[in-house]
Amino acid sequence: MTGFSENPEAPLAERMRPKMLEEVVGQEHLIGPGRPLYRAIQSGRIGSMIFWGPPGSGKTTLAKLIGEYTKLPFHAFSAVTAGVKELRRIIEYAKLSETRSGKSTILFVDEIHRFNKAQQDAFLPHVENGLLILIGATTQNPSFEVIAPLLSRARVVTLHPLGEDALKTLILRALSDKRRGFGQLDVEIRPDALKQLIDASQGDARVALNHLETTLFFITDDPGVRAVHIDLESVANALGRKALLYDKNGEEHYNLISAFHKSLRGSDAQAAIYWLYRMLGAGEDPLFIGRRMIRFAAEDVGLADPNALQIALAAFESWQKVGPPEAELALAQAATYLASAPKSNALYRAEKSVKAEIERTGHLPVPLHLRNAPTALMKSLGYARGYLYPHHHPGGVPQAYLPEKVRNRVFYTPTDMGFEGEIRKRIANRKRQ
Repeated sequence: MTGFSENPEAPLAERMRPKMLEEVVGQEHLIGPGRPLYRAIQSGRIGSMIFWGPPGSGKTTLAKLIGEYTKLPFHAFSAVTAGVKELRRIIEYAKLSETRSGKSTILFVDEIHRFNKAQQDAFLPHVENGLLILIGATTQNPSFEVIAPLLSRARVVTLHPLGEDALKTLILRALSDKRRGFGQLDVEIRPDALKQLIDASQGDARVALNHLETTLFFITDDPGVRAVHIDLESVANALGRKALLYDKNGEEHYNLISAFHKSLRGSDAQAAIYWLYRMLGAGEDPLFIGRRMIRFAAEDVGLADPNALQIALAAFESWQKVGPPEAELALAQAATYLASAPKSNALYRAEKSVKAEIERTGHLPVPLHLRNAPTALMKSLGYARGYLYPHHHPGGVPQAYLPEKVRNRVFYTPTDMGFEGEIRKRIANRKRQ
C-alpha cells in the first residue's frame, strides 16, 4: 500500500498530496510531459533511485506515485523511526511476494542518510538481485551520505524548492477542493495575504499548506462560519509573527538590502544590525543576507582584512547548520565585524580591470616558459624552457608571468588600509628585485 490518506482528520498537507502525476506541481525538469522520469513512471519501468531535495519538494509524493503507477508491492520505511529489524521483516515480505507473483518490491526509505554504512549495506544484496527496487529520499548530498555501492546502483534525482507559481497553485487548489481541502467554505484571499503565505513557506509545499490550515483555523473557530476573508493581518496573527509589508521582488526589498549594504560600507555597525533585523523581521531569506555579506567581504573589505571573508562564510554556514533563532546572532556578529573592518575595493577594481583587458586583448597565448612539458615533443618545441623555479632563487625571480602584450599592465593596486598595507609593501619589494 502506498499510504495516500483518505482520513478527513489528517493534516491538510497529507490530504492534498497528489494522487496522479498530473496533480504534481513543480519539478517540471523531472516530470514535465516527455521528461525521462515522467515517461518511466507512466510506463511502470522503474529502477532504484535516490531523491535528493529540500523538505516539501515532493520526494515522498513521487515515491508513492511510483508505487501507484507501477502496481508493484510498496513498503515505506523511515530511517528515523525504524531499524534493521523492521527492514528484515520487509525483506521477508518481499521474498514471499516475489515467490507468489514474480514481482520486485519497491522499498521507499525516507531520510536514508540517517542510516549508517552498515545499515545501508543491508540493502545491497537485495537491490543487486532485483528483490528490492530502492527509492531513497534525502535532504543531504548523497555523495557524502549514501555509500558508494548503493549510489552506483541507483540514479540520483535532484528536486528543487517549489517556486512561487507552484506554491500559489497548491494554496488555491486547497482552497477550492471540496473533498480534500476547504472548498466547502466561501474563501476570499487577498493577494498580499497569498504572497505572505508563499514567502513564509520558503519553497516548502508542506509548510505552505500547514500555514494555510493554521490561518483558516484561526479565522474560522466558529463552526457556523462559511464566508471567510483572509487578509495580511489574519495571516500574520495566525502565524504568530508580524508580517511587515515587504515584497521580496519589489522596491522595499531593494531599499532594505541597499541600506544594509551602504551601512556596512560606511562602517556604521549600529545601522548595519538595525537593517539586518529589519530584514529578518520582514521574512527575508537569511541565506540571501548571508550571500550578500560574503560578496561584501570580498568586494568592500577585501585584503584589508582577510578574516572578513571567513567570518561571513562562518555566519552563512551557521544558519545552514543551526537555523533560527540561534543563528541570527551569528549574522549580527558578521555584520558588526564587516562594518567595523577596514575597507578596500582594490580587489573589486582589479577584477573589473582584468576582465576589461581580457575582453580587449582576447586569449593571448601562454608564454612558452610557463607551459607544461610532459612529453618530449613539447620540450622540443620550447615548452617550459627557461622557467626559473622560485625556490631556487630565494632572493627573487627575474621572470615574467604575463603575456608579452600585457606585461606592464597593473590590475591590482593595494591600498594602505589594514593588512593591505602589508601586501602593498610585499608587491613593492618584488618590483625592486
